[in-house]
Amino acid sequence: MRVEDFDMFSTLLKQRSGLVLTRDKAYLLESRLMPVARKWNMKGLEELATTVRTRKDEALLRDITEAMTTNESSFFRDQKPFDQFKQLVLPKLMEARAAKRSLRIWSAACSSGQEAYSLSMILNDEAAKLAGWRIEIVGTDISAEMVERAKSGVYTQFEVQRGLPITMLVKHFKQNGDKWQISQQLRQMVSFREWNLLGDLSALGQFDIVFCRNVLIYFDQPTKAKVLESISRQMPQDGVLYLGGAETVLGITDKFKPVEGQRGLYSLGGFSAAGARVA
Repeated sequence: MRVEDFDMFSTLLKQRSGLVLTRDKAYLLESRLMPVARKWNMKGLEELATTVRTRKDEALLRDITEAMTTNESSFFRDQKPFDQFKQLVLPKLMEARAAKRSLRIWSAACSSGQEAYSLSMILNDEAAKLAGWRIEIVGTDISAEMVERAKSGVYTQFEVQRGLPITMLVKHFKQNGDKWQISQQLRQMVSFREWNLLGDLSALGQFDIVFCRNVLIYFDQPTKAKVLESISRQMPQDGVLYLGGAETVLGITDKFKPVEGQRGLYSLGGFSAAGARVA
């Protein structure tokens, strides 16, 4: 790939998705964009680059962006955050929201929906305690294809074997050939929509709990700061933010503070884990 083409694609991707690509990742760009070139009946990446420069086709730009976006996800990924959610965060916020009996949860960069549906399974198990509550789970992703997959709730055998306990598979899924579909009841608990984390988040509304895990690792420092600042404006003081195990707010923004004793958990300062023990 020509250096000028790599630079053009990497600039485009950073502007549209926040993804930062260094030149040692040229092989990744080539392997993921060649299928896009073939889809658009182009001979190769040079023609693709020329077309992008000369014709601002939104459908083509979308295909390029989606091809480069990582869509790695699994049910109950890394488990600990879900234990924290069930044993610490949910009880604490239910106590704090006892008057209005309402909670909103956001699964940002939700990919094909496993994280959001994992949360819906936990909430389903806690249904007796949540009787009379209004619980909303919103999943968003930059990829239209991933959003449609998430809405369908259909997964392969491989996907349901990754992190999903067999008891939950039997309880919440129906097998259809070689695929599994999550129950309509759980699908109705989650709404999915296409959204770019770099855009205006205000239309999404306020969230008590935000899962934004394993997303910031693909951004440079200024973009991380921008995203965290934007998320902070969509949360109350005692709201809770989840980041991935390799991510932190330290040295990036002073909006969020680590929740003491709870790795990967952050708050604007109004949430305390005092007295809680998470298995």
